[in-house]
Amino acid sequence: MTTAPVRTEPVAHAEEPIVRLRHPWRWVAVAVLVVYGAEAITFAVTNEQLRWDLVGGYLFEESILRGLWMTVKLTVISMLVGVALGTLLAVMRLSDNPVFRAVAGGYIWLFRGTPILVQLLFWFFLGSVLPTISLGLPFGPDLASWPTNTIITQFAAAILGLGLNEAAYMAEIVRAGIGGVDEGQTEAAEALGMSPLTTYRRVVLPQAARLIVPPTANQTISMLKLTSLVLVIGLPELTTTAQLIYGRNLQQIPLLIVASIWYLVLTTVLTLIQSRLEKRMSRGVSRSATTKRPSVMSRIGGRS
Repeated sequence: MTTAPVRTEPVAHAEEPIVRLRHPWRWVAVAVLVVYGAEAITFAVTNEQLRWDLVGGYLFEESILRGLWMTVKLTVISMLVGVALGTLLAVMRLSDNPVFRAVAGGYIWLFRGTPILVQLLFWFFLGSVLPTISLGLPFGPDLASWPTNTIITQFAAAILGLGLNEAAYMAEIVRAGIGGVDEGQTEAAEALGMSPLTTYRRVVLPQAARLIVPPTANQTISMLKLTSLVLVIGLPELTTTAQLIYGRNLQQIPLLIVASIWYLVLTTVLTLIQSRLEKRMSRGVSRSATTKRPSVMSRIGGRS
């Protein structure tokens, strides 16, 4: 006689209730921040020494707006110089030509290794050691010459100081972006008969742009604030203009608040532009990026 196997059903266990972790210290931290934030707001609103009436009066004052426009011009032109020269330096750094690599490496070493304030002063006082700038043959007669102080004005010195310094940093950003392009893209372009320079211009750089744009936007925001350093050479940008005004009326804090408000406005605008650019350039692109170096870069400036 055989007995049928007994089927055992799994015992259903009652679901245990989910117990949320309590974080009392988070609420303590929030309370502390709220108290200090309220105190800061109360101080800003009730302190008569801040002179908000003076801040409002100078916010759109003509000289302040001229200084603001000078700040915008310095930022745009210096970044254009930095991006253009930095791209060239990046190509030279990736070249097989040892002379190109040495020149680019030396440039980056020099301009990243010295303070930008020193560089601004150097260009501004260049006329003291180089009275004239000449155009002619090396070790030969001069075809034309001009006084250095006529060519390198305050504005030119500011552009040279800011733009050439920025190029050293942009070179590393562009080099890293180019290194993020898959090598297969370059090989495919070469198989189609594209020259190294054409491959770089039409294939490598457009794909590297999505890696280059975010740090370049950050550099632009940094450049906006770095323009305040031209105060040392007396160029009337936003900070210099505010300083000239409070040098007359002795209202330092209200004028500095005016300058800070405009810097915050410009920074906010640039941040919004950066966000839109990043979203636009990331459409249809995988988040995974390779780190292979494109072979075309080893041929530009070297063997063809």
